[in-house]
Amino acid sequence: MTASKTESQLSFEKHVLPELDVLYRTAWSLTRADAEAQDLVQDTLLRAFRAIDRFDGRYPRAWLLTIMRNANINRARKKKPDLLDDPDLAFERSADFADNDDPEKLVVEPIFDAEVSAAFTGLPDKFRQVVELVDLNGLAYQEAADLLDIPVGTVMSRLHRGRKRIRDHLETTGLDAEVLV
Repeated sequence: MTASKTESQLSFEKHVLPELDVLYRTAWSLTRADAEAQDLVQDTLLRAFRAIDRFDGRYPRAWLLTIMRNANINRARKKKPDLLDDPDLAFERSADFADNDDPEKLVVEPIFDAEVSAAFTGLPDKFRQVVELVDLNGLAYQEAADLLDIPVGTVMSRLHRGRKRIRDHLETTGLDAEVLV
């Protein structure tokens, strides 16, 4: 039994641990709260460890994100509705969702987002594909290289040039990332 436990641990380390950053970013995007994201990742890791012996080793990221999605659905089902709770408490909770952005951000962000989108769509296909795969879809350089059937160095070069073209476009429009800092 010790040998199978060791195999399980090795499989867990090989397939699951490299995906921790992706899991946390995804959990945070689902929950929008650090503590809840950490709890969701922990729940996902626990479920993955219990099921690692049944995992075939193919597509670990998809497998883990499916576990996370199901865990998140189950967590949402377990939450009881607070309709009958104290209305003052419900009001305090709703304040967490209040719009706390400053007016400048409300005006600048949509313009900035539109310019980034315009710069992205204006990229030549070879740059846009790499930027989309790596920056938007979160693929590793090697995964993008395999998907596009090009060397990793070419992916890195195109990614650098694509990002630079987007930055240059923003600078020519008078916008840059420091506007929103």
